[in-house]
Amino acid sequence: MFEARALSDRVAAVREAHAPAARVVDCDRDFETLPPAQAEDLGLLVDALEPTTYPAAWLPDDVPTLLARYAGSDLTIGMPGDGSIAWTRQTDPPVVIVKPRVEGSPEPFVDFLLAEAFVQLGLDVPEHFIGFFGETYRDLDRAVSLDPNGTYQVAAALYDGWVGLQTREVFADWRGDHPELADAWQDAGSRLEDRVTDLSRAVARGDTDFADATELACAAIKHAIELPAPFAALDTDAYLDHGPEYAIRWAEKTFDSLEE
Repeated sequence: MFEARALSDRVAAVREAHAPAARVVDCDRDFETLPPAQAEDLGLLVDALEPTTYPAAWLPDDVPTLLARYAGSDLTIGMPGDGSIAWTRQTDPPVVIVKPRVEGSPEPFVDFLLAEAFVQLGLDVPEHFIGFFGETYRDLDRAVSLDPNGTYQVAAALYDGWVGLQTREVFADWRGDHPELADAWQDAGSRLEDRVTDLSRAVARGDTDFADATELACAAIKHAIELPAPFAALDTDAYLDHGPEYAIRWAEKTFDSLEE
């Protein structure tokens, strides 16, 4: 199911700088979350498997089943929102998994996604938003007036934005040592820019729901794209410094204003 993936020289250099121990594999099927049996197949490629667990008390009663499973004792690799490339530290050494959906994408873009995974691994950030919010996820759930899946999507987006505040400085520095990766980062941002500019009006018109809008806006943070209100408040040093506390306060203010 998994096969070692060769890396271009520029991506190998980023791995060496940020996550030298990480192994990279292609997966022979697309997935959001690997079935446990397939996840355990990673054990053939690594030295150890160490499932991540979190206290059940951190989760509201009506969380999506996959989130409850991830927080539990099952080895859960990949979650909704991970995109075309997933990474995990539940293996020793860490593993980056490339999904078949990348087929047909431009090579520079795939290289950027791989390099981004190594940078994230090097930051030592949590693998999933539940490790970011911790016991305050219940507070976010109360602040977000959406169903459990919508709350999950907003939480994943907010976490993605917080990580993006950190990774974008690394991406910008690639202009010197890795110009092809910097160009791919900038090109991906350019493709988002028009959609982000009109985002607030799209929500007001009902063309885009709030969870989708939050996901798009937070994805734009790593590309240093100027955001409209209310998302601009997430592109701040205050969010970088205060993380979950700031995100929850932002959600409270935002949903209060939406309901007025």
